[in-house]
Amino acid sequence: MTDALMAALPDWGPWLIGLATLAACLLLPAPASLLLIAAGAFVSSGDLSLAAVAVAALGGFLLGDQLAFLAGRSAGGWLDRRAGRAADLTRRARLLLARYGTLGVFLSRWLFSPLGPWLTVAAGAAGFPRGRFTAASLSGAAIWVAIYLGLGMVFGANLQAVADLAGSVLGLAAAAAVAVILGLWLFRRGGANDDA
Repeated sequence: MTDALMAALPDWGPWLIGLATLAACLLLPAPASLLLIAAGAFVSSGDLSLAAVAVAALGGFLLGDQLAFLAGRSAGGWLDRRAGRAADLTRRARLLLARYGTLGVFLSRWLFSPLGPWLTVAAGAAGFPRGRFTAASLSGAAIWVAIYLGLGMVFGANLQAVADLAGSVLGLAAAAAVAVILGLWLFRRGGANDDA
């Protein structure tokens, strides 16, 4: 299936990207990240328009997120009945949302993207404010689009290497985020001890 989608990308680029991101947001199996990397390669070769691909990706993301969020409003019981990997993703998404709120929504769009669709449904089920959700979601989606489209534009000649690199880049970003958070925590902790 992925090969057929890749073959259709030069002709149907923005439409295919929009549909893939929409499907991924709705918990449907779609290789949105890989297609976005490939689209970046086509953008760098002049076969696709950067603006059209970026708008399609963000549009599909926004529409899919809003539909999943609204579905989450009545999905509390459905989430509780998940089993296996889905149950684990649901549990992790709920923890991320409970602990970090709006920041969790933002990070789930690009840094912890496998949790993104699950967190969207969980946010809807939890009654999370829709305006805050949408702002955080779109901000995070813009970073996701920039990362994957940019990787494709720069390294598009070897898609498999780019896909592997994307995992490394996100891993490095996660490590940097953890280091900053721990550093801030230690700094605050040290300041609290000095006051005592």
